[in-house]
Amino acid sequence: MKIAIFGTTLYAAVTAALMAECGHYVYICSEDLSESLDCFDTKEQDVVQALEKQLKGPFLQYCNFASLPLDIDVYFFSYNPVDISKAFAMAEKLKLKTIIHPKLMVNASTFGLKGTQKLKEILSEDDWVYLPDTVQEGHAILSVSSASKVIIGCDDIKLESKLKEMLRPLFPREQQYLFMPVVDAEFTKLSISGMLATRISYMNDLAVVAEKLGIDISNVRDGMAADSRIGAAYLYAGAGFGGENFSHDILTLSNTIAGTGIKSRLLDQVWEINEQQKEFLFRKLWNYFHGDLAGKTVAIWGASFKVNTSSTHFSPIHIMLEALWAQGVKVRLHDPQALDEIFEYYGDRDDLTLCADQYQAADGTHALCILTAWKQYWSLDYQQLKTAMRHPLILDGRNIYQPDYVKGQGFAYIGVGR
Repeated sequence: MKIAIFGTTLYAAVTAALMAECGHYVYICSEDLSESLDCFDTKEQDVVQALEKQLKGPFLQYCNFASLPLDIDVYFFSYNPVDISKAFAMAEKLKLKTIIHPKLMVNASTFGLKGTQKLKEILSEDDWVYLPDTVQEGHAILSVSSASKVIIGCDDIKLESKLKEMLRPLFPREQQYLFMPVVDAEFTKLSISGMLATRISYMNDLAVVAEKLGIDISNVRDGMAADSRIGAAYLYAGAGFGGENFSHDILTLSNTIAGTGIKSRLLDQVWEINEQQKEFLFRKLWNYFHGDLAGKTVAIWGASFKVNTSSTHFSPIHIMLEALWAQGVKVRLHDPQALDEIFEYYGDRDDLTLCADQYQAADGTHALCILTAWKQYWSLDYQQLKTAMRHPLILDGRNIYQPDYVKGQGFAYIGVGR
């Protein structure tokens, strides 16, 4: 098949790479795109390498809208929620193109309930389906290619065979497809994000109680994960979840429920718990120094909202920085991927030093805060760290260290629910 990809999301990048690998002819198309992988909203090495590999072959290429072939079989829309106007504009342009309708249009953008219908109102002659963007940042390709089932919103049973043929190289078994009406699939996508967010906030809520009772939340988490009815995913207490699309899903779902007139406060509480959790390490730091933070310097390791991504959308780093600066604290920050985005967001500041080396970030600091669980942070050179720091305090916002061992190295340790 010939597939045109519109949009610059991580899901668009993964879809382009995987479809080309399967032998489909894929066209990355947008007036805004240069012939560079920088056009996509990702720096994930696996995704970048997969695209680079396919661009060297015959199945993946860039093209502008004017040169897009007329015999495209599938048009794939994958836009971020904030770019809905760009999706509508692309649909309007496509409406004017001299193609033979109907064509298969796949909406893989998360625009909330009836987002697909809004696109269909522009291209009403075409066949529209909804393919939820369930890609997971940090291991994007694997999260798509190894999915046990693929959810598809489809209101016309006659379209199912064409969709299966497109996806067959990735999902060869009949039982891997879960078809449902388009609006049902859109609500399912939001509900999945809501459930995952609820699990995270539940663990953070329990962590507060565990700390009061002298219980290690990590032991509780391991016990819960051992129960097959619960499992281990998204059960980690920490400094709060982030991510543009994930957070947008929670807010959209909450607003959707509120719009029905149903009095449900669960998702509001999930969001509230998460936002409070982003202030957790600052509150611990404040208490440790009895509110005397002015003039101190704090190291922060990790700015991205999760590992293996450069995105800081809704990351705890923003709340942490604003809180520290409000108290006259200088910050030395390290992150292996997100420093460019932080600089773009905050620019040059006397109270923010961006460090290329994690131990350099610890020089002369009164505390070290871990906000992102990058693997390079897990095994520490404690002697080097202790020599570099002015005061040996570690605030572990991701519970990646063993408290007793850290204390045995001469450090004060504060974790989440420990």
